[in-house]
Amino acid sequence: MSWSAYVDTNLIGTGKVTKAAIHGLDGNVWATSKGFSVPVNEAQTIIKAFTDASGIRASGIILGGVKYFALRADDRSIYGKKDKSGLVLVKTKQAVLIAVYEEPIAPGEATKVVEALADYLISVNY
Repeated sequence: MSWSAYVDTNLIGTGKVTKAAIHGLDGNVWATSKGFSVPVNEAQTIIKAFTDASGIRASGIILGGVKYFALRADDRSIYGKKDKSGLVLVKTKQAVLIAVYEEPIAPGEATKVVEALADYLISVNY
């Protein structure tokens, strides 16, 4: 399966994620949904936050030029919120899954989808 298929089918295709991308741990994009772009520098800042979340806790998470309030951040998952949308960021062995959801999608619905794909990718050493 291509990386684009993971984005289109396993994330966007569920109806629980509005926009999504997969970036390598170097920040470079592997796949992204149509019309969504995460600059490499934003991806690199997100990746750093998995080991030191102090920056995003103090200044928020910038994704696609939009600032989100950091709700949770640990070495695997980062969750953020802005008005009626939110984000779920999950680190695997080789990549980071980036997903944005908007109301009426509930945060838990989006989280479940993204975390499940991350679990699968980790199980196959990605």
